[in-house]
This record gives sequence, C-alpha cells and structure tokens, in this order.
Amino acid sequence: MRLRALLDTDALGLRLLGGEDELDRTVRGVMTTDLKDPSRYLSGGELVLTGLAWRHGAADSEPFVRILAAAGVAALAAGEAELGDIPEDLVLACVRHRLPLFAVHESVAFATITEHVVRQVSGERAGDLAAVVDRHRRMMTSGPAGGGPDVVLDLLGSDLDLRAWVLSPTGRPIAGSKLAGAALPADVSAKLAAEHLAAARTGRRGPHRVLVGTTTYSLFPIRSSGRSAAASRDVRETVLSDWLLAVEADAGDWPAERLDLLQGVTQLIAVERDRRDAARTVRRRLAQEVLELVQTGAAPAEIAARLRVAAPVLLPGLGAAPHWQVVVARVEWDGGDIDGGPVAQSLLEEILVDPLTSGPEHSDRIAVAHTGEEAIALVPLPAVSAEHDGSESGILADTLLEAVRDPLSAGLNDDGRLTLGVSAAVHSAEGLRGALEEARHARRVAAARHGRVCAAGHQELASHVLLLPFVPDDVRRAFTARLLDPLRDYDRRHRAELIPTLEAFLDCDGSWTRCATRLHLHVNTLRYRVGRIEQLTGRDLSRLEDKLDFFLALRMS
Repeated sequence: MRLRALLDTDALGLRLLGGEDELDRTVRGVMTTDLKDPSRYLSGGELVLTGLAWRHGAADSEPFVRILAAAGVAALAAGEAELGDIPEDLVLACVRHRLPLFAVHESVAFATITEHVVRQVSGERAGDLAAVVDRHRRMMTSGPAGGGPDVVLDLLGSDLDLRAWVLSPTGRPIAGSKLAGAALPADVSAKLAAEHLAAARTGRRGPHRVLVGTTTYSLFPIRSSGRSAAASRDVRETVLSDWLLAVEADAGDWPAERLDLLQGVTQLIAVERDRRDAARTVRRRLAQEVLELVQTGAAPAEIAARLRVAAPVLLPGLGAAPHWQVVVARVEWDGGDIDGGPVAQSLLEEILVDPLTSGPEHSDRIAVAHTGEEAIALVPLPAVSAEHDGSESGILADTLLEAVRDPLSAGLNDDGRLTLGVSAAVHSAEGLRGALEEARHARRVAAARHGRVCAAGHQELASHVLLLPFVPDDVRRAFTARLLDPLRDYDRRHRAELIPTLEAFLDCDGSWTRCATRLHLHVNTLRYRVGRIEQLTGRDLSRLEDKLDFFLALRMS
C-alpha cells in the first residue's frame, strides 16, 4: 500500500508534517518502537510508530531519524499523546533525511493503525488471505466469543496448511490450530520457549529456526502492539512475558510474501494480547487494594469486604473463595538499572496456572500487584481445593519451579535471576498478612540458593521461621549472642554500623550493587564492612548455611 492511502484514511487520524513529495512510497509493514536504535528490528519499508519516549532532548532527533532513513523505512508516525505537538527538531531532522513524518492524534491507538496496515498489506500481497486476516480481525474484536488466537491459527491451517501454536515464555500452550491436532508435548514446548528466549536475548531477528528431533520449527516473536510495550527501551523489560508463534515448518526458504504474512499474523495476535492485558487491569487494581490493606494493618473485616468484591471477579459464578494463596516473585538484573516489579508482575500473570482450570487463559483467575521490585499474586482457590486441609492444595513451589525453570533460565541468560516464594492456603482475611510474610520469607530462602530460577514453598519454612516462637529463651539468647554480640560490641566502639549493614545485605539477597545503593555506600566500603563481619564472627557470608544462621539470629534478636 502507498503512504498516500494512509493519509486519506480519516479513521487513522494522521496529519502530514513533512515529506509530501514522498507519499508514493510503498508500505511493507508496521513497527512500534521507542528504542533509541531500533535498527536490528527493521528490514525496510516499515511505517514506524513511536510515542517519543526515546527523546530526552532536541539532540536525540537527528540520530534517531538517521537510523530510520538508513534502514529504508517508508515513514515515521509520532504520537501526540505524550508531548502534544511534535517537536520542531524532529520535523527538521525528517526533512533533512527526506523521511515522511506524520502526527498521530492522541485519540488514535497505535494498535488501530497497526491493524489497518496489516490488513491492507496482507490483502495486496496474499490475495485471498486478506479475507483470512479480515475474518480474524472481526472475530477477535467481537469479544471472547470470537475465539481469540485459535481462530487465526485455524485459518493458517486451512489456507496455508500450516500447523502452528501460540506459546507463553514458559512454553505454556495458549492457542493451537485444529490442523495441529493435539498440543505440543510439554518437553517440546519448553525447548521451543527456551530457544526463543535465548535468541531474543542475543538480539537476533525472527523467525528463529529450531530442530527438535527430526522436526523443524520456525519461531516468530509476538510483541505487544500497545504503547506501554513500545516505551520499553531494553529487551529485558519484555523478554520474559512476550508470547511466540511456533510454526511446524522451515521458514528459511519461504518467499518474502509469506514471511510478511506471518509477521502480520503475529501483529494481529499481539492486538489480542493487548486486549487481554487491558482486561487484567481490574484484577490488578483489586490485588493492589487488598494488599495495601493487608500491609497497612487494616481490620480483618475491611479486608474481608474487599475480598468479597474480588472473589466474583476472579472466580465468576463460583461465589466467594474459601481459601487464598499468596505468591511473591522478584526479577533482578545485574546492574540494577531495570525496574523488576512490572516484569515480575507480567511474568506471574503468565506462569500461575490453576491446575483445576481449563481454557486458554488460566491467569484470568489471579490478581497480581507490584510494589517496588516485588510482584505479589493473590490466588483464589475454588471450593474443590477447599475440601483438603489446605497444606497440599493450590500451587506448590516445586511444581511451579519445574514448569518454568528451564525456559526462563534461557531468558535470564547470565545477568538475571527470578526467585519465587509460595505461601500455604489461608482460610480468611485474618490469615492474609501471615500468608504474605510467609511467601516473602520463602522467596528469601529461594534467593539464598544457586541458580537463575529458584522457588521455595511454605513447607520449607517449618524448620526455622515458623518455629522461632517455640525456641526456648535461653537457646535464643545464646544463639543470637554468639553471632551478633561481637558485631554489636564493635558497633558501640567504632560506630561502624555492622548490624544495619548485615540486615541490608541479607535483605538484598547478597547483591553487592543493590545493598550498596540502599545504604548509599561505595561497593568497596560495603565489601570492607562484610569482610569485618566475617572476621569478627568467623562466618562466610557467601555460604548459604551462614546466611541462614545470621538471618535467624536477626529474626530472634
């Protein structure tokens, strides 16, 4: 399609700011980005949509436009939602590089433009397949009854004879075509997800071809088309939550037209993903409200009232939830420059699967909030789980870990960690505060272990945290004195703050960077203090056993 056709479509809300002589350029696709350098994702001919989050000053416009022009994009469309009028420096940079520039009215979603371009381009390149894409668009926008991603995968099967599946980052099947038949075996799904995450971390462009046994699969990333995802400036902010399209075929010898069509299909599925994410807003707000009440010590009656509001949303048609569980997650990256809370929140929404629930969207039955670097999931357990005593019902840490460890370790690569803590089921609002603390303690136990992905459950706390109140006073005093008195004496004499340093170091799970930042210290100063702690106590804070001893001593003191 031509740029001129986009400008003539009133529903898209495009206003031409420069490049009138270039309106006969052909648009081959569409991409949403706010990366300063999106070149690795560009192949030429795209309409690039941007919310301008990459622009921090006038000097940023020239290099950004130069990169787009060098990649051969068709045009740039900038949203007015963030800054209002498009900056003059961006207009002038586009004029210098002969790059057509459009302004997108704040009332128009980028997803609307994406969907329009995909439909038009697919129609021009694939003939009858334009009807396929259009049918899918109508079905998806009609609501849940439309069938979601399964519909377009069925059409890929019937029109292109392709077996295809949509998978989560952990390999959880989200959708599959009827032609595909049964779901992929769990080990195959996990391997495909791991290969996809590993490729995404290296920055390689899709599709990624993977050989499993004697079968070749082509993996197409499904990136969110929403503006929140477009603002992501680092692949680590989305890599653990992006879906993928796995096609049982070798795309290496496909013509450009077929590759473009599959890229268009991933964009349409991304629109459905955005719709589902938007539907989670209510559940996220409910979780935030309940957790704020729990953490601020609100009366149980007030918390119970909020739970009665939340239960019908999370368990439609089933009334109040007899039991609740809490899961705490933290995603941490080396350097501490990525906010881990939203990443962990999105990830928990993908991996918390209720084994008693059928259907493609299991996470519709949970509510996840995030605060700081921590994500907290409030999981209702329906009546069938409540028939048990609560100790083994619901989500188990070992089961959760087994399902996500291998794929997510590939996405975390060698610079990230995911730690999870799972509480026991509780019967009422009074138990939620204890469940939250229990899940947090379990996550700290998991963080003390080796590995990129670690989890711990409430059962593993029974030997220490839950038994602390029952330790005889003389044993408690002797234990804490042996470990902490040398540090207290040193602090008294030298004002060295070794005890606060120890507490912060353990709370940061032994992360030198995060602990130094929290204490406003140079890392070398922190290393000196930890070395002094080890010298005075004869312990080694790199050993799990010594970390746990210090943790218990601080808890009992």
